[in-house]
Amino acid sequence: MDYLPVCFQLKEQPVLLVGGGVIATRKARLLHRAGAQLHVLAPLITDELVSMAGGVGKLEYETWDERSLAGFRAVIAATPDRAVNASVSARAQAQNIPVNVVDDPALCSFIIPAIVDRNPLLVGISSSGASPVLARRLRSDIESRYPSSYGDVARFMGEQREQVALILSEEDQRRQFWERLLDDTEIIATLLRGERESADGIFQSTLDSAASIAEKDPSLRGAVYLIGAGPGDPDLMTFKALRLLQRADVVLYDRLVGPGILEMARRDAQRIYVGKQRSEHAMPQADINTALLRLAKEGKRVARLKGGDPFIFGRGGEEIAELLAEGVDFEVVPGITAASGAACYAGIPLTHRDYAQSVRFITGHTKDHRLDLPWDQFLNPTETLVFYMGLAGLHIISQALIDHGRSPETPIAVVEKATLPNQRVITATLASINQRVAEEKPEAPTLLIIGDVVRLHSELNWYSPSA
Repeated sequence: MDYLPVCFQLKEQPVLLVGGGVIATRKARLLHRAGAQLHVLAPLITDELVSMAGGVGKLEYETWDERSLAGFRAVIAATPDRAVNASVSARAQAQNIPVNVVDDPALCSFIIPAIVDRNPLLVGISSSGASPVLARRLRSDIESRYPSSYGDVARFMGEQREQVALILSEEDQRRQFWERLLDDTEIIATLLRGERESADGIFQSTLDSAASIAEKDPSLRGAVYLIGAGPGDPDLMTFKALRLLQRADVVLYDRLVGPGILEMARRDAQRIYVGKQRSEHAMPQADINTALLRLAKEGKRVARLKGGDPFIFGRGGEEIAELLAEGVDFEVVPGITAASGAACYAGIPLTHRDYAQSVRFITGHTKDHRLDLPWDQFLNPTETLVFYMGLAGLHIISQALIDHGRSPETPIAVVEKATLPNQRVITATLASINQRVAEEKPEAPTLLIIGDVVRLHSELNWYSPSA
């Protein structure tokens, strides 16, 4: 994040605008709407700018003269002369006054985003100065999706905050109440239609229900969300997964959950790393189960983020068994399992009419350098084998398959960091894969795909990651 988005309170505050042309006028419109007291400095000033600044601001028909900027809350430089703009920027920054130079991010200490104004609801979209046109395009998309009456929704909620705070004393209770209220599409639709009386009735009914629950049981009722985060690409998360993740007070996440997915959580949510990798467990499974129970019983909403799918080598079944035994509310959100994501992004269909009519998911996790599996069942050449966690035991897997009768020329793919920008696919045969891996040195997470479908990789590979 190159910039931290903030909202300035500029009502009746002095702001200096250096420049009086068309570009300066555009900036002045925003400042005027924010209630700023405009001071304009320029030899020529547009009539519209004179109208905005007249009466509550100040107009100076002069050129920039390296003056003191003391007393101004912010400075905007909007002249066609970069040398003048640079001088304004240097003087403002030397006096620790926020300065924006139009269309010149290098001279700015703050930038003004493209704004969707649904006052008091504001949405700012910034490209950090890289592409203002893209930011404006996104603003147009949002404006077309959310009508101006969404400001009435925000205003209504703001008017009720004091009443809610009097009735629901706990912060978490209040947050859960507001989320429950906003989940009610009826109240949103009612407010968008301007039917305030009906909205008041829905609000009061929801608040009375929340107060009754709080009175009977002052402790909050927590819940656990077992969320499949998919194989890595944040865009592969489901809508439901994103919605529940953004409600969570606490997030327990695995090693395979990427930072892009974690960024989708609430900013104030507590994050606890519980990842496991070979010979290193940040938190044993029994402790994870205990933590889920404890946090939920404290009234927290807990997101248990798992790479891939919770029910495919994710131990989700063990976790919900504990939750069921203790009567803790929970939801399970399926995710795109690593096999599906890796195969798709590698251009390797797991089944294909000409190559494979079935697929088998197998754990490749070794114990004491052994992998006790029913190898005799893995010999069908029309069945694709997918080994999870198989990199460390690759030499065992490839040799065991050959020893039990699978052809040494059977194709195999090692998919490293599937669906991520640094994805890599290494292909070989059962006989040659160990040598290839020794040369290429892939790192976990990896997935092994074995079978004739791997031959399609070179033909169907569509994904072009950029490391």
